[in-house]
Amino acid sequence: VQLQASGGGLVQAGGSLRLSCAASGRSFENYVVAWFRQAPGKDREFVAVTDMVGSSPMYGDSVKGRFTIARDNTKRTMDLQMNNLKPEDTAAYVCAASSRYGSHPSIYSYWGQGTQVTVSS
Repeated sequence: VQLQASGGGLVQAGGSLRLSCAASGRSFENYVVAWFRQAPGKDREFVAVTDMVGSSPMYGDSVKGRFTIARDNTKRTMDLQMNNLKPEDTAAYVCAASSRYGSHPSIYSYWGQGTQVTVSS
C-alpha cells in the first residue's frame, strides 16, 4: 500500500489543522493505520492509531483529548483532526500502515511522506 499525507501548514497556538492520508495500491481496509511525528533532533513519536474498521483508537499521551483519528475505507483515507495545537506539536507528521495493531514504529511496514506542521506561539 502506498500512502501520501497532506494538510500540514502553519497555525497559531490554540488553532486547528486537519491532516489527511490517502492510500493506493493494496486493500486499504486490510491495514491498521497510524500517525507518527518527528521533530528535529527528536525520536519518532507515536501520535494515534486506529484499527482496520476505524475502531479502537489509541493516542499518544501528549495528544490525548486534542487529536482525533478517523478513517474512511470507502475513500481509502485516514484523517487526523488536531485541535488546540501547541508549539510542541511542531513536527513532520507521517502516516503508516501495518498488519498489526500497536504504537511502536517497528511494526509498521508502509510509510508515507511527511507533511510539516508548524505551530507558532
